[in-house]
Amino acid sequence: MAARPRTRTPVNVNSLASSNSSSNDRADADARTSARATTRPRPARAAAALAAAVAGVLAATVSAAPAAPAAPATNRLDGTWQTDGYGMVITIEDGQLTVYDRTRADCLPDQLSAAQLAAPGRNGTTRYGSGGVPLLTVTPQGRQHAIARSDGSVGHIRLDRLAALPALCAAPPPTTPLTVFDDFWASFAENYPFFTAKGIDWQALRDRYRPLIGPGTTDAQLGQIMTDMLAPLHDAHTALAYQGGTVYSGLRSGTRSQTPQLRAQAQAAVDAQLVGPEQTWAQGKVGVGELPGRIGYLRIWSFDDYVDGGGYQQQAAVLDQALDALLSTANTTGPDALRGLVIDVRLNAGGSDALGLRVASRLTDQAYTAYRKRARNDPDDATRFTRPEPITVDPAATPRWTGPVALLTSSYTGSAGETFTQALMGRGPQVTRIGDNTQGVFSDVLLRTLSADWLTALPNEEYLDARGHTFDGAGIPPDLRTPVFTAPELAARQDSALSAARRLLDPTGRH
Repeated sequence: MAARPRTRTPVNVNSLASSNSSSNDRADADARTSARATTRPRPARAAAALAAAVAGVLAATVSAAPAAPAAPATNRLDGTWQTDGYGMVITIEDGQLTVYDRTRADCLPDQLSAAQLAAPGRNGTTRYGSGGVPLLTVTPQGRQHAIARSDGSVGHIRLDRLAALPALCAAPPPTTPLTVFDDFWASFAENYPFFTAKGIDWQALRDRYRPLIGPGTTDAQLGQIMTDMLAPLHDAHTALAYQGGTVYSGLRSGTRSQTPQLRAQAQAAVDAQLVGPEQTWAQGKVGVGELPGRIGYLRIWSFDDYVDGGGYQQQAAVLDQALDALLSTANTTGPDALRGLVIDVRLNAGGSDALGLRVASRLTDQAYTAYRKRARNDPDDATRFTRPEPITVDPAATPRWTGPVALLTSSYTGSAGETFTQALMGRGPQVTRIGDNTQGVFSDVLLRTLSADWLTALPNEEYLDARGHTFDGAGIPPDLRTPVFTAPELAARQDSALSAARRLLDPTGRH
């Protein structure tokens, strides 16, 4: 459901499926802090952004949600619920929703709490949020089951009713270095799907490091031990934070984190090939321009943080403004229509999967399956998952571009940037990917409270293609491999990937 978020959008209530989802800078940090302080792009999700998100969440001060409208005396959702996968227990009572992070080691209150925003709908569907911004919708399915969906998410989470709050949740264990370690280890042991693929024996790491921890273990020593266990995963959706500061943030081996200097140099290299200045939206994160030969250019360097303090609907409205400017009726039909379209997500570290699908819906005239999403749901068996949920791209009602598309990707493309890339793989006509492999992290980010001081993050989902294959780890490869933002090219304001896209799309050869 952010975080991606794969957010994948990012519970911002990304923690409930998570926000697929962090973004290029503090986007995910701000969004998750807002959602969980009253209590996750994707949301979201490359290393630097995820680190900011984790730090922001842990730094947030838990406060009471604003008063909700009067709730009915009896709400069909009142009670205690266990998620299918995700390791969470949810309580709903008197218009207040609270989340607990549960493992066999302990059960701790999550920093997520949301207030009911309005009376339930006719079928019992109830929306919860913070400051009037919708964050989560829960719908009953009979008396014993329900489904939850975070605002802007592309998937759902099944909830099964429990008779009461588990005793472990009602009486959390004391916080010691050993209990923090045990909860950290169990959070990964029960939820992480990729140990076998990465060749990691998680049990052996526990046997090696647990004897090193005692009552006198310092926070610095404990942090180093957990870092040493996470580092071999080389996973950009893993992170560790202490008192609001980032202790560790993963990254695929051989890749780098974004920097402001890189973004500035990359923008200069793109500008050198555009015809005229770029129009920008979403606080500079989305840009629209034109390349020689009537080729459209769409730059999306985040799927989050488009407006300050806004929810999914506000962000979607801003994205639509940019898409309307590029994909107008004049640009999509008639003799003066574009001859091709370049979409640039090379510096898109993630955010909301739903915003990615919103772009995809402007690129097709027929519905198709973007991917199928599933979550690990057996604490003892990393090969068992929830039933895969098909996620569909539906054609938008507004003008659409159905001609040739070149998609620029790189190792900086992460989380919701990658689920967007995967969503375009089922489009017809085929989208040509140019550049380098994406980062290889698709799952929403699952945030786990280990104590009042410690927080960790990990993926627990897979995004499957039509063959049941996941691109986690290696990332989605390009159809045409080119250099991407190398130091020599940036210094010379050159862009091989963009030049290759122009050669592919420009029938006149004006490249």
